Amino acid sequence: MTDAPTTSGAATIPDKPSIEGLEDKWAQVWREQGTYTFDRATALARGRESVFSIDTPPPTASGSLHMGHVFSYTHTDCMARYKRMQGLEVFYPIGWDDNGLPTEKRVQNYYGVRGDASLPYVEGFEPPHRGDAKSLKAADTLPISRQNFIELCDELTVEDEKAFESLFRRMGFSLDWDISYRTIDDHSRATAQQAFLRNLARGEAYQSEAPGLWDVTFQTAVAQAELEARDYPGAYHRVAFHGADGPIHIETTRPELIPSAVALIAHPDDERYAALFGTTVRSPLFGVEIPVVAHPAAEPDKGAGIAMCCTFGDLTDVLWWRELQLPTRSVITRSGRIQAETPEWLAGSPGEQLFAEQVAGKTTFSAREAIVAALRESGDLDGEPTPTQRKANFYERGEKPLEIVTSRQWYIRNGGRDADLNAEMIERGRQVDFHPAFMRARFENWVSGLNGDWLVSRQRFFGVPIPVWYPLDDQGEPVWDKQLVPSEDQLPVDPAAQAPEGYDESQRGQAGGFVGDPDIMDTWATSSLTPQIAGRWRDDPELFAGVFPMDVRPQGHDIIRTWLFSTVVRSHFEFGSVPWRNAALSGWILDPDRKKMSKSKGNVVTPEDVVKEHSTDAVRYWAASGRLGADAAYDTGQMKVGRRLAIKILNATKFALSFGEVDGDLAAAVTNPLDRAVLAQLGDVVTKATAGFEAWDHTRALEVSETFFWTFCDDYLELVKDRAYGGQGDGEAASARAALRIALDVLLRLFAPMLPYVTEEAWSWWHEGSVHRAPWPTAADAAAGDGGDPALLAAVGEALAGVRKAKSEAKVGMRAEVASIVLAGPGGWTDHVRLAETDLRAAGRITGTVDYAEAETPEVRDAELIPVAKPKA
Repeated sequence: MTDAPTTSGAATIPDKPSIEGLEDKWAQVWREQGTYTFDRATALARGRESVFSIDTPPPTASGSLHMGHVFSYTHTDCMARYKRMQGLEVFYPIGWDDNGLPTEKRVQNYYGVRGDASLPYVEGFEPPHRGDAKSLKAADTLPISRQNFIELCDELTVEDEKAFESLFRRMGFSLDWDISYRTIDDHSRATAQQAFLRNLARGEAYQSEAPGLWDVTFQTAVAQAELEARDYPGAYHRVAFHGADGPIHIETTRPELIPSAVALIAHPDDERYAALFGTTVRSPLFGVEIPVVAHPAAEPDKGAGIAMCCTFGDLTDVLWWRELQLPTRSVITRSGRIQAETPEWLAGSPGEQLFAEQVAGKTTFSAREAIVAALRESGDLDGEPTPTQRKANFYERGEKPLEIVTSRQWYIRNGGRDADLNAEMIERGRQVDFHPAFMRARFENWVSGLNGDWLVSRQRFFGVPIPVWYPLDDQGEPVWDKQLVPSEDQLPVDPAAQAPEGYDESQRGQAGGFVGDPDIMDTWATSSLTPQIAGRWRDDPELFAGVFPMDVRPQGHDIIRTWLFSTVVRSHFEFGSVPWRNAALSGWILDPDRKKMSKSKGNVVTPEDVVKEHSTDAVRYWAASGRLGADAAYDTGQMKVGRRLAIKILNATKFALSFGEVDGDLAAAVTNPLDRAVLAQLGDVVTKATAGFEAWDHTRALEVSETFFWTFCDDYLELVKDRAYGGQGDGEAASARAALRIALDVLLRLFAPMLPYVTEEAWSWWHEGSVHRAPWPTAADAAAGDGGDPALLAAVGEALAGVRKAKSEAKVGMRAEVASIVLAGPGGWTDHVRLAETDLRAAGRITGTVDYAEAETPEVRDAELIPVAKPKA
């Protein structure tokens, strides 16, 4: 049990307690006093098991925060506060994910500029817009140098982060603001580059010229984890290829790719085409001879049952190309247009002129129209196109379907092309405790379904550069397999602005000189290292050993495939372990139509005004009412309940303290059976709330605490009021006052993780120090109730409710006296009521007789009421 409460040195209790202004008051105190500071020296001295370390999600610093942030970060903060009160040193860093495409889009929309690596740097550049360029089309934005663009990215993210920090502080998140980072700062860049170079040295990172998904709008490669399948309008075209015995019809939604056809493919068991396997056919319009081959991925019941394989129309084409070792005949370029030069395999073909005059350099849409018109004219189009809705792959942030183009990119192995590594990744997932447990299946399903390695290079500007240069041969061509890399002590480096060791800047781009890798890393390639970045793996091994593997990764379930999995991959390679022991997955916030709130849908609610209207504690109450893994509706009604709860905590605490000090030991003063009963029940609540937190169920902890609290206020406070005021003598008053203080002392600590402001305020009225540094309560804190019967409070509460109901049904006020009443119920129930009859009489204003009777269920009978006389006018 904690020391006996004292008002010595504590704050004055206000006449009218209010939750208004508590955020500003206590946020400043916490900041000044370092209430949530991680004590490194103590943590390292006590050992790893004394630390609770959190791999805090770094929010994307591009735009504004939304209620989803408030929801999920509150879940983490509840656990952080609980663990701190359990006596652990909580390592709770904060980072900002400020590199990558989201930031570049925001800069483009804010300043009206776009990056162009071919332009020179302009000293003192002033952008044409500031905050009013969102309506501009990309083509109308001002092209500026790579470095100028990066500077604007850096400038805007810093400003966004200030606003984010302000909201996070107001939300009471108990982060240690001294342990912070930006994913683009020098330390993060050096850490990401060091990890990449080690992956490269061990053969886990590699470069390859291969077909890959490409976003033509953002001009960057896209990884499998960033795909989003969407319906897209199209049309089936029934087209004839020419075989020795007549036409073979295929159905395609992309006739513009006929120039890149490399095979016709059918299922090996499809008898319709068995005689064609091993033969060749000629493509329509172009007359290119291609083989007819078998593959089990062909779908006999789809379309004509035989498909045209192009390089490349979709991911199935890539599969066939790789497994059947087909030639590469790619015609779509990075711009999304058909290549301008006639490809060599069409030279001399019947369609060479058609390609050069009507297809080359066109968009895929225009090329499709030209090819279809030519097929119609040649008679190779059987009927007219049939409209359809096809599934197309999009970049999750993109607006146009992805193309598949051949390019040189960097990859990190992840088990997508290695069955043994895939099995190792699944096993790593089984070494992490997922909360809720069913989320592990999502992880395993994702890993099992991988079909390629992790593409980590991006053709963007604002990010961590790939730390590699290439020597140029005598013709000025890069020697790709002879990478030049920096030493770890030289990091971070920017190959686009620095020369490698042994070269100088004058040799850049010159024969016999060098060229820097132009790409940056995928944002997940940096974010996958958040434990290493926050824990200072690169430069503080003592600290890193004290916090790694971390205790928990909290995050949304929608990024299991990206952030969670990629972090497991990097930890597996570097440390041969998982990066954390637990993964806590929050659900989504849904709008009133049960749709996920997201910026892209335009249905988000920004937290600032909500917090101002309802209070931080009220909003946190709504968030904490949502369990891990479960989607939750945005519900202001629940926030109002939370606000009412917060106000009631203040008022109940003031009432408990209004009777002055209790001399001597509080526990020894508790002698009344009702007082012992309420504390016995409270001890059970503490046990259940603790079990909730230990099971990663903060909602259960809140539920049992709140349920008890309302019973405590509605029944117990009313029942003991007369006795606490001295109506039954000094000894009985001391028992009531002691029980009230003990109960509120425990209750404030139970609510502290969820409602930090109101509990800190009430705690300050009679305690030194912060409630958030006080020990988490145990059942021993309510030991004064040992031997008490929790059923006693419930029985007397039912009796009091019955008296109130009788008055309400008689339409008299609660101050009406009761001249006589019969309390009926089972024998055990009436025995309990008899024990606290004096308190019941005072609370119910029963001035006459109380009779007891047997009944199967408790009830109040024959209440004779004396209405309060109305004063004469």
